[in-house]
Amino acid sequence: MIMVLVTAELAGAPCWISLTARDVAASESFYNAVLGWTFRRGSLGRAFSVAEADGVPVAGIAAVARELAVPVAWTPYFAVDDADDAVARIRERGGTVGVGPVAYPPRGRAALAVDREGAAFGIWEGRVLTEWRVGDGTAPAWLELHTADALDAALFYGETLQWASDGGTGCCEVSYEHDQVVLRYDGEDVARLNSGPVEEAAEKPQLRPRWLVHFRVRDLEAATEAAVEHGGTVVQEGAWPTRTRQVTVRDPDGALFTLDPSRTAPWPIRPDAQPSTRS
Repeated sequence: MIMVLVTAELAGAPCWISLTARDVAASESFYNAVLGWTFRRGSLGRAFSVAEADGVPVAGIAAVARELAVPVAWTPYFAVDDADDAVARIRERGGTVGVGPVAYPPRGRAALAVDREGAAFGIWEGRVLTEWRVGDGTAPAWLELHTADALDAALFYGETLQWASDGGTGCCEVSYEHDQVVLRYDGEDVARLNSGPVEEAAEKPQLRPRWLVHFRVRDLEAATEAAVEHGGTVVQEGAWPTRTRQVTVRDPDGALFTLDPSRTAPWPIRPDAQPSTRS
């Protein structure tokens, strides 16, 4: 039996990742071939699908790109205890709310926004699945923010999502480690914010500020080949330099994501990064 929590219990933490798509069936076919996911219809209607890996919920597909006039993209959602308050904080701190809050009864309410640099993210108020998790080294996915200034981004998200810092209280803790910002929930790493080269050029959307979703796969080469065979494209200059093997892919509908080998360390290490001093 799938158990649920309410977002007030984990406010500030990543609580879901969702693909905003145009066609549910086409997206299901692609990600089944690449990641081996199976799918079931959720409680939000025919336009929504829940992806599962070994029976555990992994991600959502929402065929609402045309309806909401938003780009096709993978988007992380962060839990908030009150969507209206969170939307107000986003706007007060220079972000832009593009959609919502929109009600999705009986589950909850959502909004889509972009931060000050243009990276898109979502907020969710309502019920979440307890089985779902991201980031901790064994989870099937993890999150990475590509942005010009990780410290500035951490201030924006920290104030917007009410992350704990400087001994304060909050569901998530922020740690500044050299040129990266680490977000932890319940003692586990759930996301990293990285400073690096970003561009606004339309011909290189993979280098724009963005939340990038990484999916772990057992066989990187096989997953990459399956992506290409089923209409995806390997993106050159798709990820910042790391010491781990990664492949950034654009799916047939245009959404970017990254494939990581499941046996690598959970977090890519930038070539110029120094060893962590955390205990």
